[in-house]
Amino acid sequence: METHAEIGLSIVAVLAFLVLGVIALAAFVFWIWMLIHAITNKGLNDTEKLIWVLVVLFLHFIGGLVYFFVGRPKASAALG
Repeated sequence: METHAEIGLSIVAVLAFLVLGVIALAAFVFWIWMLIHAITNKGLNDTEKLIWVLVVLFLHFIGGLVYFFVGRPKASAALG
């Protein structure tokens, strides 16, 4: 029979696994969103678009973050 400490530890482990799973899923969705945005960004010429797609592909989440703050604003400037 498990003790209260073992049950508490297993509950914490399950909750940590669920939280990390949600964070990983959110990071994956963000990465896909930035990849699609880089491909369809009308504010970038073809060379810039290719470079950003490669950056997002090879650097994964970090590349998506860099694109979000550096490359994505060019789409807003193209619309305005």
